[in-house]
Amino acid sequence: MVSAGHGYPRPVPAARTPYPTAAPFMPERLTMSALRKAVQRCEGCPLHANATQAVFGEGLLSAEVMLVGEQPGDQEDLAGAPFVGPAGRLLDRALDEAGIDRRTTYVTNAVKHFKWKPRGTRRIHDKPTWTEQLACRPWLEAELALVKPRALVLLGATAAQSVLGKGFKVTQHRGELLDSELAELVTATIHPSAVLRSDDREELFRGLVADLRVVAA
Repeated sequence: MVSAGHGYPRPVPAARTPYPTAAPFMPERLTMSALRKAVQRCEGCPLHANATQAVFGEGLLSAEVMLVGEQPGDQEDLAGAPFVGPAGRLLDRALDEAGIDRRTTYVTNAVKHFKWKPRGTRRIHDKPTWTEQLACRPWLEAELALVKPRALVLLGATAAQSVLGKGFKVTQHRGELLDSELAELVTATIHPSAVLRSDDREELFRGLVADLRVVAA
């Protein structure tokens, strides 16, 4: 098992972030239904202003496996559900080949609003900044507290760094078992969208499946 460094980082002092963070928008009672309603009113960072809606996690409250991506994409922003676009369909394939039924998992993102930039008539993904990730963290903390997954799978650099620290590198530790108090098994791998962007999709897809088999085993 490989140490992930300082584990789950605490929120930085207020003086270091220009945003109010999601904390003031959290419901008094942390239930999944209350969180789903409250997240739609979140103005903890500027991303809410240009998003159609917040996209909260989805899946079994008793799920043994939680998968965390970066942020909703264009189709997720419109549908209000995580991983329903091309990356989500590829994730479904990878989970199936690894022997994990997505219907038994809980799937979410580190950042709940779609950050984008215009390119013609299209909305193109724009990576959330570190302060935007920090601002959104209370939602993910609440999901982890409610679901209590046995296995936590971090998909891509933004999700992994948001949870394990800014210095964590997926390229160096993908597929490894990481030392963390968040779950019995914590591991990081590439985001399915990285497979879609690659010139060698088959090789990257096989690698993603191999990393997910660590969880299935």
